[in-house]
This record gives sequence, C-alpha cells and structure tokens, in this order.
Amino acid sequence: MPIGSLIIFDDDYYMYVLRDQQSAEACWEMPDEFVCGFDCLARPLRMSGAPHQVSIDIGSDEPAEAELRRRVAEHYQRFLPEQVQPRASDLSQFVAELPATAT
Repeated sequence: MPIGSLIIFDDDYYMYVLRDQQSAEACWEMPDEFVCGFDCLARPLRMSGAPHQVSIDIGSDEPAEAELRRRVAEHYQRFLPEQVQPRASDLSQFVAELPATAT
C-alpha cells in the first residue's frame, strides 16, 4: 500500500503531488495517462483500472529515489523553469518541499 503523498507523472511528464492514495485515485481519471509515480518513500507505483475507476498500488518495494529526483528535476526544467526545485538531501524533506496539486 502506498504511503503518504504520491508523486505522479502523466504522459506529458507533468508532475502531480497528491496527498494520499485515496485522493490520487479519486482525482486521476485515465489510467493510460499514467507514466510513472512514487510514494513518499520513493517506491515506484503502478496504476490499473478503468477510466474514473483507477487503482494505485506499489509496483516495487525497492525505492527508486534517484529516478524520482530525476523526474522532478525534468518537471521543473520543462514546466517551472523560473522556480527553484527542491534540493534537500533527505528524502522526506525533498517530498515535503514539492508543491501540492490542488484537487
């Protein structure tokens, strides 16, 4: 089961930071628009289901912190070039500094 905030990237590589699994599943409409995602422990997520009925689960118990940080950096370069991206070395602080997506 995913823990804490979920960081999800869509097929345009836009990042969404949703407060928990329940809000992410309620907010996400199309599972085929999901490219990748991570929970607050940087564990990769997988998404399944039908439109407006998605389910999000842990894809691997092995954290992928480097991949999460790389995807966040790419998001900031592409969509938020004027903003300073989180640089905290501590993963929990890094995730806490990500801008929450309004749902």
